Amino acid sequence: MNPAPNLILIGPMGAGKTCIGRRLAERFTLDFVDADQAIVEAAGASIATIFELSGEAGFRQHERQMLQGLLAGRGQLISTGGGAVLDADNRQAIATRGFVVYLRVSVAAQLERLARDRTRPLLQRPDREQVLLDMAAVRDPLYQSLADLTLDTDLYTPAEATAQLVLRLASQWQRLDIPHE
Repeated sequence: MNPAPNLILIGPMGAGKTCIGRRLAERFTLDFVDADQAIVEAAGASIATIFELSGEAGFRQHERQMLQGLLAGRGQLISTGGGAVLDADNRQAIATRGFVVYLRVSVAAQLERLARDRTRPLLQRPDREQVLLDMAAVRDPLYQSLADLTLDTDLYTPAEATAQLVLRLASQWQRLDIPHE
């Protein structure tokens, strides 16, 4: 058993963090928080607009501040943005304040799942496959280093992935509800 106050989903875009996260949060009676959506609400602007006005570095600053605040809480399932692991402070906070589930997905499955998506600033290029491959090369080792549990989502529907995770989490994660000091 690995006790932690929060359940945290990490992984690349298209892995199913939001969809599976909502289902898991309901199953474990956790508050679901999509970190990217929380950034949008706090900033009053879309992620694309934040990227346009502040660049990726500006967005990452919003992300760092949001995650620090969220991870101070407990009883949450936090779905992180795919690039949240790029920041060392984020990685430290994620590792300290949560049981970390890495939802792994192949680039081929990402391309299929994100084929119609036009909202992700980092994918607004003609060479989407190469962008995803480059991201995976940098991010996959970071995801793996943080993961308490890994699930490949390529072959599962969201419901099937959720069922797999419920079974595995029941034996590996203990919800820690002790007040944070």
